[in-house]
Amino acid sequence: MKNTSLNVTQARADLLAAIILHVPFDGWSDPAFATAVADCAMDPALARVICPRGAVDLAVDYHRAGDRAMAERLAETDLAAMRYRDRVATAVRFRLEAVDPELVRRGAAVFALPAHAATGASLVWGTADAIWQALGDTSADYNWYTKRATLAGVYSATVLYWLGDVSAGYADTWAFLDRRIEGILGFAKVKSRALKIPGVRRLLDGVRAPDATTDMPGRVMR
Repeated sequence: MKNTSLNVTQARADLLAAIILHVPFDGWSDPAFATAVADCAMDPALARVICPRGAVDLAVDYHRAGDRAMAERLAETDLAAMRYRDRVATAVRFRLEAVDPELVRRGAAVFALPAHAATGASLVWGTADAIWQALGDTSADYNWYTKRATLAGVYSATVLYWLGDVSAGYADTWAFLDRRIEGILGFAKVKSRALKIPGVRRLLDGVRAPDATTDMPGRVMR
C-alpha cells in the first residue's frame, strides 16, 4: 500500500473489518492489531500512523459505527406512534442489536483500564448524545446535559446486564431496560420539584448546550 495514495478513512475501515475476526480470541490487543495489519498487507509503521493507539483506536471506531447503525435504523422507523419511553427503549435496543456482545465485552475490558477510562466515558456520552439526536431532541439549556447524563447511566447499566443475559432473545435485558427507563421518568419528576426551590431556576437558566455545529468527541454529526 503506497502512502501517496492512501485513503486513511478506508484504511481504518479495512483494519477494523480485519481485526473483528481476531478480537474474540485476542481482545482489542496489540497481537490482534498486528494480525489485522498483516491481513491487510499494510506496513506496520504506516498502520501505527493511522491508528496511534493500535487496537484501541479500532475499538473506538467499532463503538461509533454502532452509534451510526442505530441512528440509521431509527431514521427508518416510525417513531411518531410510540410513547416517549418506548422511543428511548427502542433506540437503546437498536444500539445493542447493532453490535456483537463478545466484541463489546472485550471493549469493556479495554475501556475499564485507567489509561482508557476517559475514552470509554466519552464514548458512552457520545452514544447518549447520538440517541437524543436521532430522537429529535431540541433542548438547548441544562436539559441537554441532564438528558444525556441520565441516558448514559441507563445505557451503561443495560449494556452490563445484556453482556450477562442468557434469556431467550435477551428478554430479561429488555425488561431491565424498561425498569431503568422508569427511573428516568422518576428523575424528571424529581427535577421538576427541584426547580421550584428558590434560586435553582435562576442558576440553571445560565446553562447552555454546546453549539450544534461543534464536533464533540464521539458525537454522530449529520
